[in-house]
Amino acid sequence: MDEQEWLARQFEEHRPHLRAVAYRMLGSLSETDDAVQDAWLRVSRADAREVENLRAWLTTIVARVALNMLRSRKTRREQPLDVHVPDPIVDPADGTDPEHEALLADAVGLALLVVLETLAPAERLAFVLHDMFAVPFEQIAPIVERSPEATRQLASRARRRVRGAAPVPDPDLGAQWKVVEAFIAASRTGDFDALVAVLDPDVVLRADAGGLTDLSRHIQGAAAVAGQALWWSSQVDLTTRRALVNGAPGVVSVRDGRPFSVGAFTVRNGRIVEIDFLADPERIRKLALNVLDN
Repeated sequence: MDEQEWLARQFEEHRPHLRAVAYRMLGSLSETDDAVQDAWLRVSRADAREVENLRAWLTTIVARVALNMLRSRKTRREQPLDVHVPDPIVDPADGTDPEHEALLADAVGLALLVVLETLAPAERLAFVLHDMFAVPFEQIAPIVERSPEATRQLASRARRRVRGAAPVPDPDLGAQWKVVEAFIAASRTGDFDALVAVLDPDVVLRADAGGLTDLSRHIQGAAAVAGQALWWSSQVDLTTRRALVNGAPGVVSVRDGRPFSVGAFTVRNGRIVEIDFLADPERIRKLALNVLDN
């Protein structure tokens, strides 16, 4: 086996880990795959004979690629962050696809990814690499072109924002499902009081319809979110299927035989604290929703 073949095999062995790093950095499945592919092109042209820790070296390369993509994205994004929903990972309600397990490790729900979107690129990288993958600050510092102590401060600022804004869901998935199913049932029957009963008073609804800006929403408060749910159930003819969305209870809605939206619910202390819906037709078409047909 020559060096290039050996390196290719090693890269494939580490691909699930590299995709997990890129997904947490980018929140986009297509950009995740682009970042990993770009990383491979760089790796294939490098001399790896003296690399002592191949996993750490590969992690550094994909992190640099993702950081550059984040910085480029900041200059071209037009959609407000308060209605942006990252790409969801959808699985059947009865279990997670083995290929998604690495992507979903550490409970990377949509609510957490939404908060990560608000961080500066260097903050996001420092937090993701250190707090999620235990990369030492001494290894992260050269990537963000700061000292180890300054890099530690980046991660600390990001950590405070994440803890203050990303709700931690209840641990019992079955109990979460009961709350979500009560919400769905109340929406179908038009029971406003029953909807409010399963919503946290400060619940947040975020709906990202992409270019269909008139359908995008950022709503807070139980009464407002309940009212929006009732409006949708009365105006739009949708059928829903239970699904796991980033490991949490969710739904895939279908309209005229085609996927219309993907929604994830965050349940904390027995009530829904966040609802994130992706209804961008272009992005919905790119999601692997065929897993629900098995």
